[in-house]
Amino acid sequence: MIKHITNITFFILAITCARGQQPDIPLLQSGPMPGYADMREAVIWLQTTGETSVYATYWDREHPEMIMRTGTVNTLKVEAHTAKLIADQVEPGRTYDYRLYFNDRPVDLPYPAVFKTPPLWKYRTNPPDFTILTGSCAYINQPEYDRSGKPYGGDYRIFTHMAAQNADLMLWLGDNVYLREPDWNTRTGFYKRYTHTRSLPELQAFLASTHHYAIWDDHDYGPDNCNKSFFNKNTALETFRLFWANPTFGTCSTDGITTSFQWGDVDFFLLDNRWFRDPDELNEEGKSIIGDDQMEWLTDNLVSSRATFKFVAIGGQFLSDAATAEMHSANGFDAEREKLISFIQNHQIKNVVFLTGDVHFSEISVLKAESKPAIYDFTFSTLSAGPNSSGESWKNTLRMPGTVVMDRNYGMISISGPAKARKLTVSCYDADNRKRWEKVIEQE
Repeated sequence: MIKHITNITFFILAITCARGQQPDIPLLQSGPMPGYADMREAVIWLQTTGETSVYATYWDREHPEMIMRTGTVNTLKVEAHTAKLIADQVEPGRTYDYRLYFNDRPVDLPYPAVFKTPPLWKYRTNPPDFTILTGSCAYINQPEYDRSGKPYGGDYRIFTHMAAQNADLMLWLGDNVYLREPDWNTRTGFYKRYTHTRSLPELQAFLASTHHYAIWDDHDYGPDNCNKSFFNKNTALETFRLFWANPTFGTCSTDGITTSFQWGDVDFFLLDNRWFRDPDELNEEGKSIIGDDQMEWLTDNLVSSRATFKFVAIGGQFLSDAATAEMHSANGFDAEREKLISFIQNHQIKNVVFLTGDVHFSEISVLKAESKPAIYDFTFSTLSAGPNSSGESWKNTLRMPGTVVMDRNYGMISISGPAKARKLTVSCYDADNRKRWEKVIEQE
């Protein structure tokens, strides 16, 4: 009964925020937002309205009398007044409530502020069941900087519905903000666009209670369809690092946003499809989106992974053979696509799932070849940007029937089952939180 009442209270608070009644909390611009979490450490991101001294206290939900605190961070204008607070007294597999303090004064939020740590399960129990949400293309209207005509963004209530799912993780699949012409040439422009998007009232309850990880695509990197030649890419990277709390940014041999993490028996590999990308218009053999060094990093990790499922997140569609827009089968990048597919098949790497966005409609693609492991691509788009009404007509021969959704939507993936018999339950929900389809994929 207590859990039931808590859920109802949370729903009422979420609806209040969805109606634009963001709590009037002095100095809080956006957040808080749990980012990466591991068994010994978790991070809480936030943004203030001005230079502020901030820290957080946190406590194990089962031992609320034992209150711990993060270190203190002073938010600075040069860093867009953002902060990352490190909780370094955590234990594996626990749920923690937390509270912010600004200038030594407590901040009361009208919705739950929660983070979790992944459990220690190997050699002890079956892998843990958990749920992730995912999606791409979050356009937040700002009329003075938008194109004229019908607003391109809308249905922000989708974020309220996502918060109510109480998922463990959210993976943003790129175009998480939409830089406009006044934004991408200066640090000021980047900061203002990211701040505007992150401050959406309907987003705040979702940010505060779910762990958020992200990759980028062209619209949060620079101009439309931009590539490795973008002159301001270093500012794009700096801003991404300030506003997201991924575990790392780049590998030991590459720049950009590449990173990885593990939750339960799933390895997540988050790729950068912009930093190394050759121009779409370049007429040469051997064109690359991923780049040689990042490709080597990915293939080394895939072949050595012991995880049940391997999720590879990249901004544009990987598996679809429709050869449209900026997917991997278009614009001369198909050789790189075939190279990676062949690597997975020849090394018999099972249960590889690509998570992709960009195209403003959703679908599942699957490649099954005799005596080869199946490869999946879950595309989830668009969250709040304008939908693509022609997506279903794209000639993707690998499309799983019944999975196209051309309205605003998000994806939910539940990983469950005992060891060696795990499964993915994949669902697509629209902006009204109606389940449009659900598919179950068994571990190979």
